[in-house]
Amino acid sequence: MSRRGRFQRDPVDPLHTLSGVAREGAALFGGSFDPVHVAHLIVAEAAADALGCNVRFLPAREQPLKRGARAAHQATPEQRAEMLDLAIAGNARFAVERVELGLPTPSYTVRTLRALGEREPGNRFTLLLGADAARDLAEWWEVEALPELADIVVFARPGASVVRHPLIKRVIPVPSIDLSATQVRERVKQERSIRYLVPDPVHEYIGAHGLYR
Repeated sequence: MSRRGRFQRDPVDPLHTLSGVAREGAALFGGSFDPVHVAHLIVAEAAADALGCNVRFLPAREQPLKRGARAAHQATPEQRAEMLDLAIAGNARFAVERVELGLPTPSYTVRTLRALGEREPGNRFTLLLGADAARDLAEWWEVEALPELADIVVFARPGASVVRHPLIKRVIPVPSIDLSATQVRERVKQERSIRYLVPDPVHEYIGAHGLYR
């Protein structure tokens, strides 16, 4: 969501970008979510407990760190957001934030936070990062602007090392689950079961739309 580049302010439609819970007091959990799986949900639930706030899943339109061939999402941005809607249904602390889907690519974090700040003036955001993503903070696009836009909280699994960085406000522990979206896609491609790796409605959506085959 964030390497150096040229920033342009872009107007954001304030409607139809957030589905789920109320806007206030939210942590932002960004990623490709191609597809969302149970490890994402477990991390988000742990973060909601630790921080005492709602969590917005923030699907990226295009991640800067995965540009080119590695960035070729197999599901469209809206399909990934729809799978998130299905995955979080019934959890009042979760929401899907679609703001990046309407912004230019790549999906720089600073651009996203500024757009949210314009839409929701006075709302202070928390940005959730995994330990791996935190290691790249020094190379993020306009990283010097982050403190005025959000507080950074890193989630770390047992045994993970977390880089020391002045922007990191807190580190929270989350359960360790060896699961990735790549593994889910590979299992679908190989016609192997993904039951219990993704929520049942997401499993059904993947089958109905013929994704990852």
